[in-house]
Amino acid sequence: MNYILFDGPNRAALLPFTYTRPVADIRIGILTIREKWELYLGVTTTTVTEDYLSDKYPMVEMEQNIMINASYIPNEALVNQIKNLKENQAIFDGDTMVAFYSLEDQEIDFNTFKTVKLKGTLLKVETTWDIFSKNGEAIEADFKLLTANRISAPIPEQTVAFNSEAIFIEDGAVLPLCVLNATNGPIYIGKNTEIMEGSMVRGPFALCEGSTLKMGTKIYGPTTVGPYSKVGGEVNNSVFFGYSNKGHDGFLGNSVIGEWCNLGAGTNNSNLKNNYAEVRLWSYETENFAKTGLQFCGLMMGDHSKCGINTMFNTGTVVGVSANIFGSGFPRNFIPSFSWGGANGFSTYRTTKAFEVAVEVMKRRDFEFSTQESAILEHVFEASSAYRKD
Repeated sequence: MNYILFDGPNRAALLPFTYTRPVADIRIGILTIREKWELYLGVTTTTVTEDYLSDKYPMVEMEQNIMINASYIPNEALVNQIKNLKENQAIFDGDTMVAFYSLEDQEIDFNTFKTVKLKGTLLKVETTWDIFSKNGEAIEADFKLLTANRISAPIPEQTVAFNSEAIFIEDGAVLPLCVLNATNGPIYIGKNTEIMEGSMVRGPFALCEGSTLKMGTKIYGPTTVGPYSKVGGEVNNSVFFGYSNKGHDGFLGNSVIGEWCNLGAGTNNSNLKNNYAEVRLWSYETENFAKTGLQFCGLMMGDHSKCGINTMFNTGTVVGVSANIFGSGFPRNFIPSFSWGGANGFSTYRTTKAFEVAVEVMKRRDFEFSTQESAILEHVFEASSAYRKD
């Protein structure tokens, strides 16, 4: 069977992260949503997404296909339901399509489909703040999936560990003189990672392949550091998608950081309003600030964005793709993609300059800034132009 993940109705609610990736490639827990599905299904998947992303993320259609809403996180019960779908059957969660069986070039009319009722409750990613607020549950599920019937590398003698049964260390990890506390949730240490001396970690926590915690880092779970990232300072309940740096002191809480981002030394974000009120966050769907239902909500930063030393972010700040923020004071709490500036105002960050930086940043990780990447970012530049004032 051929499985295809589609973006579904929540793509706009997941901007700025879905400007540069399908919903399936959002990281929550240890793995991306796509990686979870592929592990459960035992096959690779392709994607139905926006046209400008389809060169990098193509769809492969075969004679028989099952289409899956990528906002839904797989579990064993859902996967079994999906594998048992027959022609002209569809799984619904209320009015939301979860999955359906289709034939190649079939004209889809869901009025002719037999509805299969979804069994049980599922974890799903519908908003940007779901990524950090549901991260603990996702880490626990991924931890079970990745470590089942496997033996962890030994915990070094110099490492202080609490509830060691809930700590899993992959080969190549280096972790001298640190503290790992898995009392409140599992800790997963990926391949070829390093936790430097004096770091203190409370689970649930995931350190993905090739990533580093700098000396004296303080991590409060649920937190995920995606692959090939460097993190220091104090971090609470946050998700780094990957290939990003917060290498120095400063606080980051209840936040999501995309790929190829850099937070300058001393960068801090507020995750709680002074009056303890509910946090409102910029919505690309309504082009206004939306209620989150959360008292704690910090920074949402899209791919390729950077901030200078001692940057201060207000509670509930949304930064788009490829923004460059610097200077004293608090910048506004919605910063459009390709913005250059800070509290004193912004100008447009031209793609020629932004791409020069992207080439150098990606080269440091042995990646090429490809024509695919530049085409995607060119589209984002045009799509986000209405939000910029010049």
